[in-house]
Amino acid sequence: MSGANAASVRPGEKPRGIKRILAACANSWGGFVGAWREEAAFRQECLLALVVIPAGVWFGHSGVARALLVGPMLLILIVELLNSAVEAAIDRIGAERHALSGLAKDLGSAAVFVSFALLVATWGLVLLDP
Repeated sequence: MSGANAASVRPGEKPRGIKRILAACANSWGGFVGAWREEAAFRQECLLALVVIPAGVWFGHSGVARALLVGPMLLILIVELLNSAVEAAIDRIGAERHALSGLAKDLGSAAVFVSFALLVATWGLVLLDP
């Protein structure tokens, strides 16, 4: 792709090249800001990450151990963001109660729970390894 094509995007056309990357970064930043502003669970998990990530780097005796201790915390944040996205989409559909809407929200919550179980199990296995 030439520089001229990347610099000029016609109305209705998706951006390409560096403009696409910058737009994606802006959208991601907006997602982080929205999650921080609207989701108490995400804020709490970010605060937990401020403790868990440095502790994982400190307690890990190798690069692999550090990755195993830090990775699940990052996964919790990822799963929470996806869970929040599901909840927002369900809430956008309507305020009335529906079994499938409740199931979607419960499944997202269960995914967050499993990611926390992974964190606990990983820390236990890595730190208790002789």
